[in-house]
Amino acid sequence: MNPTTKLTAQAQVSVPAAVRRQLGLGVGSVLSWEADDDRVIVRRVGQHSSVAIHNKIFPKPPKRKSADAIKAGVRAYMIKRHARG
Repeated sequence: MNPTTKLTAQAQVSVPAAVRRQLGLGVGSVLSWEADDDRVIVRRVGQHSSVAIHNKIFPKPPKRKSADAIKAGVRAYMIKRHARG
């Protein structure tokens, strides 16, 4: 039996877990919808979700800095940027 889903009052649907796993869908995945007579064809548009791309670009979370360290960095940047000379 094929997985089924119900249309909500807000015209939303949930993608069944088995289908998400099979297609590799995650948060941020983009789907394309095509109407063909009495059928609807749903396709994954991209290979990568926005979360997957973010995790590839930023594999490690940034090191936490104190408020004083952030203020000192901003101060140094502003002095350098606006120095006359």
